[in-house]
Amino acid sequence: MPHHLSSPRPLIPRKLLQRRPAVVACAAVAVLAAAAILLLAAPTTEVPSRALLAGGSLPSRPREEPHAAAAERFAESSSLPPAEAPPPSLKATFSTRITPSPSMFFEPASSPVENFDDRSMEEPEHPDIKENSPKESAPFLQEPMSSDSTSSSDVSSDRVLPPDPEIPLWSTAADEDLIYAKKEIASAPLVSGHPDLYAPLFRNVSIFKRSYELMEGLLKVYIYHDGAKPIFHSPYLKGIYASEGWFMKLIEGDQSFVVRDPNRAHLFYLPYSSRQLEHNLYVPGSNTLEPLSIFVKNYVDMISAKFPYWNRTKGTDHFFVACHDWGPYTTKLHDELRKNAIKALCNADLSEGVFIRGRDVSLPETFVRSPRKPLGGIGGKPALQRSILAFFAGQMHGRVRPILLRHWGGKDDAYMRIYSRLPRRITRRMNYVQHMKSTKYCICPMGYEVNSPRIVEAIYYECVPVIIADNFVLPFDDVLDWSTFSLVVPERDVPRLKEILLEIPESRYVAMQSNVRKVQRHFLWHPKPVKYDIFHMILHSVWFSRVNQVLQVQ
Repeated sequence: MPHHLSSPRPLIPRKLLQRRPAVVACAAVAVLAAAAILLLAAPTTEVPSRALLAGGSLPSRPREEPHAAAAERFAESSSLPPAEAPPPSLKATFSTRITPSPSMFFEPASSPVENFDDRSMEEPEHPDIKENSPKESAPFLQEPMSSDSTSSSDVSSDRVLPPDPEIPLWSTAADEDLIYAKKEIASAPLVSGHPDLYAPLFRNVSIFKRSYELMEGLLKVYIYHDGAKPIFHSPYLKGIYASEGWFMKLIEGDQSFVVRDPNRAHLFYLPYSSRQLEHNLYVPGSNTLEPLSIFVKNYVDMISAKFPYWNRTKGTDHFFVACHDWGPYTTKLHDELRKNAIKALCNADLSEGVFIRGRDVSLPETFVRSPRKPLGGIGGKPALQRSILAFFAGQMHGRVRPILLRHWGGKDDAYMRIYSRLPRRITRRMNYVQHMKSTKYCICPMGYEVNSPRIVEAIYYECVPVIIADNFVLPFDDVLDWSTFSLVVPERDVPRLKEILLEIPESRYVAMQSNVRKVQRHFLWHPKPVKYDIFHMILHSVWFSRVNQVLQVQ
C-alpha cells in the first residue's frame, strides 16, 4: 500500500524486519476489530442510498401488478412468524435547550386525582394554558370511507375534513399495501349476523370488519428506539391519562404488528408521553408550554435528520398518542408534526385548529385505578333497577360545569343528583361508583378540555353517557355510531337537561343501555390485548386514517 508522507521514511530496525509476518498479522487483527466495532455501532435501521438522501429517487420496481403483490402478502400473512420485539431503548442522541429536572430519573409523583379517595373522578388542577396555535380552514374533501350520511356523533355537526395528504417522495411496498387495502375496504362484502360485532353500534359494520381484517394481515409498525426515559418508552399506567401509557406498553410489547425493519413499516410510532412531558419539563407557575414544545420539536427534528422516513411523507405516516390536556399544544412549533402526523388525542377539540377531523384520532380517556387490575369493578345494575335519572359529581372546571351546578345542583330532586363534590352524608350510604352503577344517565360535562374520563367510566358501569362538550369529536367516531348508546346534549341546552332526559321513551333508554353493555368490550384494557379491545380499536383508527390518506406516487 503506498504511503504519502511529508517526512523521509525512518529506518526500520533489523529485528523488526525479521518479525514482519507477526506485525502484519497483528495489524490485520486490529483492522478486523475496528471493522467489527463499526458494524456494532452502526444503527440497525436500513437507509436508502446516498443518492436518495440527497434528493434522488429509488430505481423503480416492476409495478405491473402492485395490488396483486399486496394481496399475496395479505394472504400469506397468517403463515408468517411473529415479528421480533423491539430492542431495548437507547439514550437520546439529540440535543435540546431544555435542562431536565432531577425528577426525570425517578418515578413521577402521582397527580392529585390519583390520590383522591371519594372516587368522584377529579381532574388535577392544571393551569388552563392554551397558547395560541395557528388555526387553519380545512377544505371539504371526499367523506372518509367510514361515514354514513345519516348520523353525526359529535356535538358539532360540521364535518370538516382534512387537507390534501402529502404525496410521498418515493414509493414503497407499504404504499402498495395501503392502496390495495383502500380498494378492498371500499368494496367490502356485506356482513350480517356477525357473532362478535353488533351491527347497530357501527356506522358501517361491513367496512369496519374488512378494514380490521386487513389491519391484522398487513399492518406493520416501526417504533423509534431513540429517546431517553422517562419521557420516552416509560408508560405510566395509572390515573386519568392512562390511555397513552397503556397503548405504549402494549405496542412496545407487541409481536404481531411491530417490525425491526422500518422499510417494511406502514406506520411509525413516536413513543413519547405527554404526561411525562408535563411532569418533567413544565415549570410550575411559569404559565408557558414553551419548554415542552421545544423539546418535542427538537425530537422530531432529530428523527428527520437521522432517518429518511419522516422526510419521505413529511410525517404523514407517523403518529403519536397523547392523553394529557396539553398534548395538542406541544406540537405548535413543528408545522409538519401539527399538520401532517396522525395525532391520537384525548383532547379532540375541533374549535382550536389543532385536531384535524378525518386525519387525527380521538383517544378514549380511561381512568385506571389499579394497573394490575384494569378491569376491576366494571358492570352495574340492570336497566330497570336503576332508580336515579341523572348523576354527576366533580370539581367545577371549565365553562360547562358551573352552569350545570347552577341549574341542577343543591336541589331536593330525586331525579337529578348533581353535586360539586359528593357530600360525606351521601357517601356514607352510597359512594361515587355505586351512584354510577345505579343511574340511568351519567352526566359527562367537559372540564378544562372537551374530553372527560367519565365517558368511558359510564360505559364501564353500564350507564348511558350524556356528553356535554361542544366541538368534541367522540372516540372511535370513524367507526362507532355513538347515537345508539349515548346522548349528546349541546351546552346551550343544560337548563333543559331534565326535560330532555324525561322525554326519552323507556324503550329507547333500555335499548341504549343494552348497547352500552355491548360496546363496553371496545373500551377495555387487557394486560394481553384481545381482538376488538381498546388497544386494537386505537390502532385500527390510526391504520384507518393512514389508509384514507394514502396517495400513489405518480
